[in-house]
Amino acid sequence: MNEYAVLWEWLSFGVRWLHVITAIAWIGSSFYFIALDLGLVKRSGMPEGVHGEEWQVHGGGFYHIQKYMVAPASMPEHLTWFKWESYSTWLSGFALLAIVYYAGADLYLIDRNVLDVPAWGGILISLASIGLGWLLYDLLCKSPLGKNDTTLMLVLYAILVAMAWGYTQLFTGRAAFLHLGAFTATIMTANVFLIIIPNQKIVVADLKAGRTPDPRLGLQAKQRSLHNNYLTLPVVFLMLSNHYPLAFGTQFNWVIASLIFIIGVLIRHYFNTVHARKGTPHWTWGLAGVLFILIMWLSTVPQVLTGETKLSATGETFVTSAHFPAVRDTVMGRCAMCHAAVPGYEGVPFPPKNVVLDTDVSIAGHAREIYLQAGRSHAMPPGNVSGITEEERRLIVTWFEEAR
Repeated sequence: MNEYAVLWEWLSFGVRWLHVITAIAWIGSSFYFIALDLGLVKRSGMPEGVHGEEWQVHGGGFYHIQKYMVAPASMPEHLTWFKWESYSTWLSGFALLAIVYYAGADLYLIDRNVLDVPAWGGILISLASIGLGWLLYDLLCKSPLGKNDTTLMLVLYAILVAMAWGYTQLFTGRAAFLHLGAFTATIMTANVFLIIIPNQKIVVADLKAGRTPDPRLGLQAKQRSLHNNYLTLPVVFLMLSNHYPLAFGTQFNWVIASLIFIIGVLIRHYFNTVHARKGTPHWTWGLAGVLFILIMWLSTVPQVLTGETKLSATGETFVTSAHFPAVRDTVMGRCAMCHAAVPGYEGVPFPPKNVVLDTDVSIAGHAREIYLQAGRSHAMPPGNVSGITEEERRLIVTWFEEAR
C-alpha cells in the first residue's frame, strides 16, 4: 500500500503524457486543415467538382491538394478519416480527470469552504455538468438560433461565462478551470463524434449509392467545425492553467477565464484572416495584449476568504499521528518559507502552485504531495535551499506511510 502513491503518480504522469501527445495530433491536424481550407484558390482548368486547390512545399517535396465540395466522380478505394486524434484526446483527458480530480477529490476537486459535499457528490456534479453541457449546446445549435452564426456564438459565449462563474461556486479554483476546459473540450469532441463524422459518412454512402446528398449535412458539420476552430486555444489555456495559481486561485478567476475565450477568438481570427488572404488584422494582437494585461491586473486583487478551512476525514489521520508534531516543525522550517500566504523567501511573491503549508489543516491536506515531493524524492525544496536533512525526509515518509 505504501507504494500506491508512487505508482499512482507515475500513472498520472503516463496518462498526462498520452493526453499531450494526442492533443498535439488533434490540434495540429485541425489547424492544418483550417489553414488549408482557407487558403484554397479557384483556378481555371481544374477538374469538374473541384472547389479549389493549393500547392505546398514541405520536407523536400511538393504537394498538390484539391478539395471537392461534394465528391469526385468516382470514390477512391481508401479514405483517411481524421477522427481518432479527437477521440483519443478526450478519452485520455477524461482518464486524467478521473485519476487526478476524482481519485483526489478531497484535495483537488472539493473546496469545503465553497461547497461542502462528499467526494462522490462532487464527482456526480462534475459528470452531470460535462454531459448536460453538450446536450444544451446541441439543442441550441439545432434551434432557430443556430441559423445565425453570430447570434449563436454570442449566446454560447454567455453560457461559457455562466459556467465559468458556476464552476467557481462548486469546486476549487484549480478544478473550476479544469472543468471549464473539459466542458468545452467535450463539446468539441462530441461535435466530431456525433455530428461531423456521421454527416460525412452519410454523404459518402449517398454518393456511392448514386443519391444526391442533403446539403444541410455539410452546412451543419461546417458550423460545428467553425466552433471547434475558435474554442481550441481557450481550452489549451484552461488545461495548462493548473500550473499557474494566479489564473485560477484569485478572486476574479471566473472573469479571467471569460476573457481568455475572447483572447482565443482574437488570435484565431488573425490566423484565419491571414490564411484566407484577406489581410493582416494586427489589431487583434493589440487587443489581445490589452486583455491579457487586464487579466494580470485582476490576478493581483486579494482573494476573499470564505472562512476556516475544514479538515477531511483523511486529513484527521495525518494530524493525529504521533509523528505529526515533528513533521509540522519540519514543514514549517523547511517549506513554509515559500509555501505561506505571504512567502518570506526573496524572489517568491506568491506560494508556488498556490500551496500554503502554514497550518495543521493545510499540511494534512497536502500530505501526499509532501510525501512524494520531499520524502520519496528530493524535488522539494528546489536545490535543497532550506537544507532539509535525510533524517527529516525519512520522518516524512514514516509519517505518511504509517498514517495510511
